[in-house]
Amino acid sequence: MSRDFLLELGTEELPPTALKNLLAALANGVKAGLDEAGLAYSNINSYASPRRLALVVGQLAEATPVRQVTNWGPPAQVAFAADGKPTRAAEAFAKKNGLEIDQLKTENDGKADKLVAHQQAGGEPAVELLAGIVNDSLAKLPIPKRMRWGAKRTEFVRPAHWLVMLYGSDVIDAQVLGLNAGRESRGHRFHHNQAVSINSAADYVTTMLNAYVQVDMAARRALIIEQVNREAAAIDGTAVISEELLDEVTALVEWPVALTGRFEERFLEVPAEALISSMAEHQKYFHVVDHDGQLKPYFITVANIESKDPAQVIDGNERVIRPRLSDAAFFFETDKKHSLESQRQRLGSIVFQAKLGSILDKTDRIAALAASIASDIGADATKAKRAGELSKVDLVTEMVLEFDKMQGIAGYYYALNDGEDPEVANALKEQYLPKYAGDELPHTVTGTLIALADRLDTIVGIFGIGQKPTGSKDPFALRRASLGALRLMVEKDINLDLRELLTRAARNHGDSIKDAENAVEESLAYMLDRFRAWYEEDQIATEVYLAVAAKKLSHPVDINTRVLAVDAFAQLPEAQALAAANKRVSNILSKLDSAPATEVKPELLKEPAEQQLAEAVADKAQRVEPLFTERRYADALAELATLRAAVDTFFDDVMVMADDEALKNNRLALLAQLRGLFLQVADISALAPTKG
Repeated sequence: MSRDFLLELGTEELPPTALKNLLAALANGVKAGLDEAGLAYSNINSYASPRRLALVVGQLAEATPVRQVTNWGPPAQVAFAADGKPTRAAEAFAKKNGLEIDQLKTENDGKADKLVAHQQAGGEPAVELLAGIVNDSLAKLPIPKRMRWGAKRTEFVRPAHWLVMLYGSDVIDAQVLGLNAGRESRGHRFHHNQAVSINSAADYVTTMLNAYVQVDMAARRALIIEQVNREAAAIDGTAVISEELLDEVTALVEWPVALTGRFEERFLEVPAEALISSMAEHQKYFHVVDHDGQLKPYFITVANIESKDPAQVIDGNERVIRPRLSDAAFFFETDKKHSLESQRQRLGSIVFQAKLGSILDKTDRIAALAASIASDIGADATKAKRAGELSKVDLVTEMVLEFDKMQGIAGYYYALNDGEDPEVANALKEQYLPKYAGDELPHTVTGTLIALADRLDTIVGIFGIGQKPTGSKDPFALRRASLGALRLMVEKDINLDLRELLTRAARNHGDSIKDAENAVEESLAYMLDRFRAWYEEDQIATEVYLAVAAKKLSHPVDINTRVLAVDAFAQLPEAQALAAANKRVSNILSKLDSAPATEVKPELLKEPAEQQLAEAVADKAQRVEPLFTERRYADALAELATLRAAVDTFFDDVMVMADDEALKNNRLALLAQLRGLFLQVADISALAPTKG
């Protein structure tokens, strides 16, 4: 027999940004508890609103499964004395298994006669286990800081006020967070501010809908999208719905009603990003754009009430947003009165890192490094230097102090206002790209150079003062910075030596870095190891990257080209055999006391198989040489793949370690030449499977 189980924990308003994770963690915790107890069920549906966390477990078994358990005790000769009386060992075994002495039995376990107890285990009623499972799950929720309320010692993310636990239509006798379970929930705070009786677990969603609470987060989310889009269409616009804001709004309302408000058009003179930031962060409004993607003087709010006079609700929201936008306009106009150049020295009072100087020092280093890279690639070093110098000045502006997400964006607008070169202005906005994995890259060359120089300066500086990331601690986000720098170099085809760039960056730090050479090598190794995560994302096997990493190269563009070539080679039918052959050759050569000869003597090629391989190797060496020069590694490996037949025949027919010293050395020279061809791209022996 089975019935649905309902859990609803009613609270004061839960943190909206945490609601989704709290619900997922609760569902996972209850699932783990049911699985551990052996309680069967069909599915678990999760529900949440600002004032509740809920689960419905479908077709939950009434009890854990019953099973036969055999408990073996001490040997019979230990359990009973010579006169047949039970010893303390027998008494202890009987007590442990809930038996009387005269109920003890002995059986042979295949080795000796022992005390044995055959008992049934399981069969515990689900209703007796659920309170423990729920309490344990709640205790494990990811809550950074728990709170107490009233005179209770109970702790939770917010005060808990009611508890519903039903098995089918029956109330479970349980206590959770100091609350006794019942069947009474609460309706919408305004539309149905009263107790709501839940008849059965199966009726939960429908009953709460009748009380103006949409407990299904997915359904509530879809309803918000539909309403917001409808409101935007009514004003001939398109609502911009970010996933982050949508999740937060969904967690803020129980009965969503979208309404459109308006703000004064004069505010459109303020950078759109500032207006959008203010509307989204402070008021949780969705902004609206026209057919050209330009911001319209409207916003869409999602109320938690179906008002009889929506005009009043709209008016209230318009009154709230007006001073926010006025602040943004004021900050913008105030900041424009002072050029970025005139405020640059203020960066000297902001510490970047105690041992690495101020933000002003950092901009000097960024400018120098970006200009030197620009010279290397034929870009405009003057623009790169200027952008580097101005890159962080907007940190001291009123706009960024109020709206931190305007960092870089504010600099762009102020640079244009100051008459700076448009590419310099764009670089100030693009310097933080990419912000995360998969994010867009800068569109301008100068923006790319500033973004790269900034990251390299931070990485080598932090390594230089001995604060490299350890485990989960990465306070300066060096992992993200490293991946960003690699993406910039590879995807923007900045074909330079990363070791050399890090060396320049370290040199710019001066005496702040005591052992510059070590800082460069540690930084380089750390950055190149981030390639692993990159290629894993692209479904490229780790062995492929390791085959290239064995070359110990430091040009990211070249490394990437080789990895893609080796990955393509690994898909060929000849790849595994040639990888195994390379591994065999590597093992043979590694055991030699000295390196084999570089030249193969044709007169010492006695066997047809070695003659054939020598001819093939010489032919391929000529064919692939121009391919290597042009870095057409994929074409080169495809050409070398045709060596498989000759290699297989050689190892089948030829004894490499011949008794004749001259023959042996000549064959080793041939194998070294064979391996050398592949090594010009990568050590493909890394592709060979390891024997377990």
